[in-house]
Amino acid sequence: MEFDPRLEYVECPRDAMQGIQRPISTQAKIELCLTLLQCQFDILDCGSFVNPATIPQMADSAEVIQAIAPHKGRTKLLVIVANLRGALRACSLPGVDYLGFPFSVSEAFQRRNTNSSRSEAYIRLAKIQALAKAAGKEVVAYISMGFGNPYGEPYSEEEVLTWVRQIQKLGIRNISLADTTGQASPSSIHYLFQSLCHSDLHVSAHFHAQPQAWMEKVKTAYDSGCRRFEGAFGGFGGCPMAKDDLTGNVPTEQVLPWLISQGDDHSLITEAFEKAAEVARNTYG
Repeated sequence: MEFDPRLEYVECPRDAMQGIQRPISTQAKIELCLTLLQCQFDILDCGSFVNPATIPQMADSAEVIQAIAPHKGRTKLLVIVANLRGALRACSLPGVDYLGFPFSVSEAFQRRNTNSSRSEAYIRLAKIQALAKAAGKEVVAYISMGFGNPYGEPYSEEEVLTWVRQIQKLGIRNISLADTTGQASPSSIHYLFQSLCHSDLHVSAHFHAQPQAWMEKVKTAYDSGCRRFEGAFGGFGGCPMAKDDLTGNVPTEQVLPWLISQGDDHSLITEAFEKAAEVARNTYG
């Protein structure tokens, strides 16, 4: 399959909200997502079906999705699942298009995040892929700790590629390389995206970075062939299971205009963009 050069953008209010300790009302989440849908992002990462005791902010994801699904237009909805129970809930909702599963190249983080080993997580992912396929949905495999980890474990780009190839054998074509703790270096970014983007995989860049440090990462991935990027307004977010100090997402209000300025066509509704940024800032606080 030839490389698809079309720019795609994944807006991630779920990732932005999950690390915020202050409860955000269900209605506020619905209003935020409805505003984001007006921008016509390609994908909206809008909820997760995980243990509410672990991430209480996401306990109302089903209610949010049911409210916004009739208004999604061209945007596809993505939710995160960590086990079969969550996958079954996601598959029961007609509005959900993608199930995202966090698969870590770090054994320590896989156990911390999903209470399983990597081999157990791979088996779980295979079962989730079968459920999703039967329900007419797709799976996105998030390669957590894809650029290194803070746990002192050995890391190599080749190990990342080996796991991606194993996941590809399950029939999963959507891969999101996740810079979980913001450690990605330009050399690792270039090597991985150059290796994966010119293939039949649909590869996304999910970077975490300090507010002014996003440009080098995004530009390197873009120059290496990546055309699907993920971020959140205000640079909020990060994985609360990774470590205590969150490193936020790349800021949509800066990243997406830069990507479009490179000459790529995107269906972004600019009139809604500024309004969405304002609503997001107010919601995240």
